[in-house]
Amino acid sequence: MKIIRNKYLPLRDYAAMNLFGVLFCRPDTRLTPELINHERIHTAQFFEMGIVFFYLWYVCEWLVKLPTKGRAYYRISFEREAYLHMHDLDYLKHRRHYAWWKYLKMK
Repeated sequence: MKIIRNKYLPLRDYAAMNLFGVLFCRPDTRLTPELINHERIHTAQFFEMGIVFFYLWYVCEWLVKLPTKGRAYYRISFEREAYLHMHDLDYLKHRRHYAWWKYLKMK
């Protein structure tokens, strides 16, 4: 995974941002193995779905969850999977395709 440190992406509230398999982070971001694993989980998600469809689904799911209680970002199925498994550094070795699907209905 290519890593680009810059002062523009991601927005200040986030540690890193994965765009098309390239990891953008701020110069002072500490890239832990868990954070990199989180972003690699996203990479697996968008390669199995197709990059355009992944981003389209991501934005649509965020918009649907935006008016509900809580922060919509943390309730997106892709983020739920990535956050729940980021500490399992072997997760991608045994992850099933479309594993994020089961996190759609999770509360």
